[in-house]
Amino acid sequence: MKTATATAEVLNDLIQINNDRIEGYEKARQELKDEDADLKSLFLNMIDQSHKYKMALATEVTALGEEIETGTTNSGKIYRAWMDVKAIFTGHDRKTVLNNCEFGEDAAQNAYKMALEEEDLPSNIRELISDQKASLRVSHDEIKRLRDSQA
Repeated sequence: MKTATATAEVLNDLIQINNDRIEGYEKARQELKDEDADLKSLFLNMIDQSHKYKMALATEVTALGEEIETGTTNSGKIYRAWMDVKAIFTGHDRKTVLNNCEFGEDAAQNAYKMALEEEDLPSNIRELISDQKASLRVSHDEIKRLRDSQA
């Protein structure tokens, strides 16, 4: 990866992943019942997490002199890993919602892994992506733990 544009493309793909993660958790929150207040709160934290990550990624895109992606369009090769996630956020029971969320978290992990496989990322960008991936892994594991605890 030799250009700022190529680095910005990777960052923009991750911005789109976070946009879709936000959208997915907002939809999941709407599908939960009132007695699932614990999950609604957890999902709100996940939404906040993705907003923070988006801002950090966008700051780097701006620093590269490139345009920031704002939508959930299907441009970018990494983003395509998430495309099927939006379609599966269906079902209203706790276990189904958690299953779907774990699938989404798996897709996010894959997207971040693919981003880290890009050659010639500047070290500061690689560190940012790696740190976000590690934090998202903690979120993934929490979703998986909650899902596995369901009868």
